[in-house]
Amino acid sequence: MSYFEGRRRWRSRKEKREGTPAGRSTSMTAIMRGLVILMFGILIIQLVNLQVIKGEQYREQAEINALREIPIPANRGLIYDRNGTLLVQNTARFSATIIPGDLTDGDEATAYRMISNVIGMPASEIEARVTEGIEVQGEFNPTVIKGDLERDVALTLIELEPHVPGLSVQVEPSRNYLTGDLLSHILGYIGPISAEEYEALADEGYLYQDFLGKSGVELSYEDILRGKAGKKLVEVDAAGRELRVISERRPIDGTNLVLTIDLDLQAAVQEILGEYSTDNDNAAAAVIDVKTGELLSMVSLPTFDGNFFSGPVSEEALASLIESPGKPLVNHAISDRYAPGSTFKTIVGSAALQEGVASTGTTIVSRGYINVENEFDPNVVYVYRDWAPLGALDFYDGIAMSSNVYFYYLAGGFADEGFRGLGADKVAEYARAFGLGSLTGIDIGGESDGLVPDPAWKQETVGETWTIGDTYNFGIGQGYVATTPIQMLRAITAIANGGTLVTPHVVAEYEDSLGNTLEALSSDTSTVPVDTANLQIVGQGMRQSVTSGVARNASVSSVAVAGKTGTAEFGASRDDGTYETHGWFVGYAPAEDPEIAVVVFLQRGSGGSDASPAAARILDYYFSGGGPTYGPGEDIPVPDPSPVDVLDATAAPGTTDEPIADLPEPTAAPEEDPDTAPEPEPTAPPTAPPTAPPTSPPTEPPVAPPTDPPTEPPQETSPPAAALPDERRPHGVVP
Repeated sequence: MSYFEGRRRWRSRKEKREGTPAGRSTSMTAIMRGLVILMFGILIIQLVNLQVIKGEQYREQAEINALREIPIPANRGLIYDRNGTLLVQNTARFSATIIPGDLTDGDEATAYRMISNVIGMPASEIEARVTEGIEVQGEFNPTVIKGDLERDVALTLIELEPHVPGLSVQVEPSRNYLTGDLLSHILGYIGPISAEEYEALADEGYLYQDFLGKSGVELSYEDILRGKAGKKLVEVDAAGRELRVISERRPIDGTNLVLTIDLDLQAAVQEILGEYSTDNDNAAAAVIDVKTGELLSMVSLPTFDGNFFSGPVSEEALASLIESPGKPLVNHAISDRYAPGSTFKTIVGSAALQEGVASTGTTIVSRGYINVENEFDPNVVYVYRDWAPLGALDFYDGIAMSSNVYFYYLAGGFADEGFRGLGADKVAEYARAFGLGSLTGIDIGGESDGLVPDPAWKQETVGETWTIGDTYNFGIGQGYVATTPIQMLRAITAIANGGTLVTPHVVAEYEDSLGNTLEALSSDTSTVPVDTANLQIVGQGMRQSVTSGVARNASVSSVAVAGKTGTAEFGASRDDGTYETHGWFVGYAPAEDPEIAVVVFLQRGSGGSDASPAAARILDYYFSGGGPTYGPGEDIPVPDPSPVDVLDATAAPGTTDEPIADLPEPTAAPEEDPDTAPEPEPTAPPTAPPTAPPTSPPTEPPVAPPTDPPTEPPQETSPPAAALPDERRPHGVVP
């Protein structure tokens, strides 16, 4: 029997514990489980967001951080003259760039200071350019901080690249204009793309750091010259440094241009024109092939050097160029418009022949003026003057001697004698048919369309009624009418080639890098509504003007020249009542089989004494004939006008059908019944000229318009009148 048998086994007493309600325990467990589930849920959602919803975006971003697409600029096309002489070539330029996304976070200021110490640009300006670059093209495209770096500065930056993530020096193509200022208005120049241009052209492959054409053929043929940039895909490290090239697409260089311009002729024209103008005056000259419209030369003075824009340009230097007298950045051959003066008579003469208003034998006597009575008060008489008393003139003489009275008749008629003229609307119609008042279509931007007025235009623009005086002024190229030199050259070309209105152009063809012609260019043409026979008559009058008329200073010994002068007054009157004058000459040669036409315009000068001899020297150079080469200021022989009986000088001018000696036998123009002739309109008298007709001829040939209509219409119906030589002041009127 065991000792413990029959006795209860001893157990330790359990310690009493405080009880925990079952509900509370369950609640805590649920909360903990819920938190765990929530955290895992958030984690899962974020994983889904990162890997599924935004997975592609972050994958691309990761690839961008590892791979970088670097643009490779294309070489811009070269430009040659018509003889194959290189005019523009490409050179290298260094630019400091930053890829903002590669900058070390929080250390941007240090990077900007380091770069600033090398390139000399304030750190704040560097930061501003980086910010602008991010806004425009994102943070992983290079932003140009400073271009046109000196070579030593570029090498220093290259040494700094390992210490400044995101910094790189890019080598970009630049332009070198080999002819300096000789062709700047034709070639133009290139410049950095603006923010506005980038916004418009980004879809066409332009980059924010690109350069593009700003003027001349660099602008108008931008699509041909620029080529197509290539791309290089590279792997980079965290600092943006290139590790290896993944793939590369080579750039396609731009197409070369061959101009119609003859460089040697261009140099000769600029030299000649410069002798007849000053640095502060405008001048223009151009030579054109009358059959094709190819411009062999086009000069505008003053000029500028296109290389000015190939390097850094300070605001002060640019402002000085823009504000320079004579506006050197403006191509005065196509952009400025001036009163054409007596050169316009070639168009009026063509219209008069075509409309039957005149024939070769229509003879008008110029006693130096015509009188027109006021329609409402016969006691008020307006005097419209010629440049001299020229006597009896047939059609050939009217052009050759540039008689204002003759063209008063043709344009506005003379009611006292029953002579019916073209009228303002017809003059305007033919002016437009010869290309005035609209763009010529030249392949260079910045062209002005000029102004061809008519009665409706004056009423709408000036708020006044057109008068017979307006028609008289219009008929001799004065008053409101305004043209560019290239427009007058185009018009005279139509007379030279028998009626074809060519489109002037400066680019002849496209070439590849091996000199093979890719495309030969041609221009559009139209036809003027004048019979070839009538244009030949006008041409014969122009030829007579050079042989024995007011344009004889344009004579060249080796070639027959046909031409027309003009001298146009402009600006405010001097103390003696005279005005400064523009000088014009338009013509072509050889007269019997025209090859080229020429225009010369001088802001200050006369048609007979300045523009004509300048044109003669240009033609002499082209044909190598050794003709007269009068220099500026030299005495030049000028034909004397036909004498007029001074005793009859006060009598009214008249028409006659009597033949004139040494001229083709005239045929009388159809006469109109004076009773049915239209009454003259009331004229708007300008300021008073002398009441008596001139008693002696001036010493130089015809002149033209009194004012140089700018971009706004004149405020007076006719310019002031004061007796001047050179056919000036033909519009003067006095009661």
